[in-house]
Amino acid sequence: MKHVATILLLITILSLLSSCRSTFRDCSPVEAKWADTLMINDNHYQHDFPDPDNHEEVQVEKGKLLGEVKYKMADNACEGYEMKNNDATLLEEGTKIYAIKDIPPSLAVVAYNKDVLSASRVFVVDQNEKAETIGELYPIQGLVKGIHIESTLDGRRIHTFSPASKEAFLKEWLPLQLHDPKKLNDTWDENKTIFLEFELMNGITFRQRYNLDSKVFHAGAVGNEAVADIIEKEFASID
Repeated sequence: MKHVATILLLITILSLLSSCRSTFRDCSPVEAKWADTLMINDNHYQHDFPDPDNHEEVQVEKGKLLGEVKYKMADNACEGYEMKNNDATLLEEGTKIYAIKDIPPSLAVVAYNKDVLSASRVFVVDQNEKAETIGELYPIQGLVKGIHIESTLDGRRIHTFSPASKEAFLKEWLPLQLHDPKKLNDTWDENKTIFLEFELMNGITFRQRYNLDSKVFHAGAVGNEAVADIIEKEFASID
């Protein structure tokens, strides 16, 4: 009887393993145009080229090693797969992820190609579940060189905030509370959207979309009257 029980157990295990293999084999990778993103230390980061006139990577000085890519989602991830730490959409597995000197790692990181060490890409945070304010999502106090308004057609810089407006804006913007962006979709009007580009001292840039009517930023914050007044003043001064 013991032998029979053992055989039945082995058959059951083999059946389960076969089922699992079948499930994975039937999974077809998602065919999509992937955004260039990664996730590490529970933060989600994105890489892009906000300035169409400069397609060269910004050069930064790397800090400590934070980890490496363990799973490349493009060509591998099945539909419904949820991104987790050390996943990347386009970076190859084994790519090293570093902090950036003088920049909080919760704000931005740099990835170095595992085969071409001179090839680097900067990723800026776009999701941090622990952040409750804009300033916690984007810890940029003292790091901002300039704020620019970009063309919504091609992303070109068409206006730069005055130094006084930049400082006044950051003072009001950084303390704004974050909300679930999905819950703000009903107030979003694409016809009233402008692009704000934040340029840091070391050349790193990132973009925020802003709705002139609803005062909504796509990160999930709603601007106050002071923020709205500064943006409208600078927007109105565009030639």
